[in-house]
Amino acid sequence: MIPVRRILLLIALAAVAVSLFAESAANEVDAVFPDARALYLDLHQHPELSGHEVQTAATMAAKLRALGYDVTEHVGGTGMVALLKNGPGPTIMLRTELDALPVEEKTGLPYASKVRTKDDSGVDVPVMHACGHDVHMASLYGTAAIMARTKQTWHGTLMLIGQPAEETIGGATGMVKDGLFTRFPRPDVAVALHVFNELPAGHVSIVPGIYDSNADSLRLTIYGKGGHGARPEATIDPIVIAARTILALQTIASREVKPGELAIITVGYVRAGTKNNIIPDQAELGLTVRTYKPEIRKQVLAAISRIAKAEAEGAGAPREPSIVNYEKTDAVYNNPALVERLRAPLDAALGHDNVSIDQPKTGSEDFSVFVEQGIPGFYFNLGGAYPDKFAQAKAAGVPLPSNHSSLFAPDVDPSLHTAITAEVAVLRNLLSSSSDELKRLTAQSHP
Repeated sequence: MIPVRRILLLIALAAVAVSLFAESAANEVDAVFPDARALYLDLHQHPELSGHEVQTAATMAAKLRALGYDVTEHVGGTGMVALLKNGPGPTIMLRTELDALPVEEKTGLPYASKVRTKDDSGVDVPVMHACGHDVHMASLYGTAAIMARTKQTWHGTLMLIGQPAEETIGGATGMVKDGLFTRFPRPDVAVALHVFNELPAGHVSIVPGIYDSNADSLRLTIYGKGGHGARPEATIDPIVIAARTILALQTIASREVKPGELAIITVGYVRAGTKNNIIPDQAELGLTVRTYKPEIRKQVLAAISRIAKAEAEGAGAPREPSIVNYEKTDAVYNNPALVERLRAPLDAALGHDNVSIDQPKTGSEDFSVFVEQGIPGFYFNLGGAYPDKFAQAKAAGVPLPSNHSSLFAPDVDPSLHTAITAEVAVLRNLLSSSSDELKRLTAQSHP
């Protein structure tokens, strides 16, 4: 039996070791933080739309080259790959997004974006990093700097990805088609994070298994017979058909899908008509459909088609509606064994109380494309909310501005500090293994 005194001594020594480790990690982050924060401010003030991230990609590439990374630009359009080889070992991929959104920033921050540009349709739009990709890029840079300066703490190949067009669900596919996993080393694990206001800054959360939802973007065009607003009997009004269709679509989740299963049908826009006294020939609806399970996805998409056609036929429309599924991505899947392993280094780096298990998100994104190439994935959540505002909002039962809001503004300093700390901890843990060890760990099938 081990004496109690010795047990207490071992516990005390372990506590000291953890404290020294945390202090060392904090010092590393503090050393790179000013440059990372300056990059964040620059990126926030100069956002670029999906597929047009020319200056953003060039800025990131130059920063990483200066750290000693071998950088290749124009992968899948404006995508970027940066490699740092450090002897034999696994290849670990860390991904960030490059693009921003057509949103007018209303945060009132002194560094708020004032950028306006033409979108792909030629329309003048405001641009804002309303989804936090500026935080992701700045944290990747800070992490890259630490990993480059401390090569004695890891071995293998670090692969950094700057992915374009995440917001339009096309960037990951474009990079894969351009040889991401054939022109460059094939990763043993892919890692990414996302900042949210659903957690206070300083915290992260992890989700084993299904992380977010499948997403399908549909363009539904309803055809009618136009005419004078004073002669509705001589027309077939597509706007009325559209209104009935919108309401009927909401019965899919409430009356056709089993309770407890996720099915969200959002009609994000309705476009029809040019003047108040003219009944138009057609109406266009923009839908987003979100589900977790493949069979529910299939059921919901079939129901949308059935209802749209039935409403049109019931109104005597001259032709069937057109339904185009123009963007889609599958749910991100986090390898459960990988999540279990990486909980420990996150606990050690951030503190056990600052790491929690979370539920799947209802949002979607194309990190799933990388996972579907057979790359085990670890995608985790980063808290971005000001702690005092988070506490007030929770007490009042009023959510803080979400991603894609014109008011979305993370608490930059603690969020960025936490992101860099977490990424370094995860990468060092994975880059302390062998490829074979990681293959054995993650050898389980996708659901």
